[in-house]
Amino acid sequence: MFSDKANAIFQDVIKTYKVLNTVDQPFTNKYDKDEDLLAHLLYRKCWIDTVQWAYEDIIRDPNIDPVAALTLKRKIDASNQDRTDTVEFIDSYFLDKYKDVQVKPNAKINSESPAWVIDRLSILALKIYHMHLETIRNDASQAHKEVCQQKLNVLLEQRKDLSTAIDDLLEDISNGDKYMKVYKQMKMYNDDELNPVLRGQK
Repeated sequence: MFSDKANAIFQDVIKTYKVLNTVDQPFTNKYDKDEDLLAHLLYRKCWIDTVQWAYEDIIRDPNIDPVAALTLKRKIDASNQDRTDTVEFIDSYFLDKYKDVQVKPNAKINSESPAWVIDRLSILALKIYHMHLETIRNDASQAHKEVCQQKLNVLLEQRKDLSTAIDDLLEDISNGDKYMKVYKQMKMYNDDELNPVLRGQK
């Protein structure tokens, strides 16, 4: 199943990142894009999410230096763009994979493309990892751990359901029961021509 592969890669990314556990560490993709392009993209996608998770924690420090916060905000913006670009690369992979499928006359479109479901699966891996840490914190109360365990149980069930949904979607696309139609995100805030503030400074 595709979801087994994706979930295993996401867990490996998080485990690898946590060895050094710093946003400044170098990134090395474990998968060669010429040998396994999909794994290469999945690994890259989850690494972006993992670094951004750390960024989002850091920027919420109430004592953060304002200049440092602005610098970090720029990094978060760049990370968001990188995340979107990578999602679109993943969708391009699937568009190419299923380009020769004969779409049935009664085929339906899904509300999300495969890659945006995968995006949710990657974020979910991070939620599960960090919620699990809350259930075993030495400095946390038993009540806190129990509440977090209940939340973790829900997240684990959500991953199971989402994994099934993405596997079903890919099977439906491969059988021609559903078809892919991808819309680019067309983000405007990073574009010098589309963001009125940036345009006004040119």
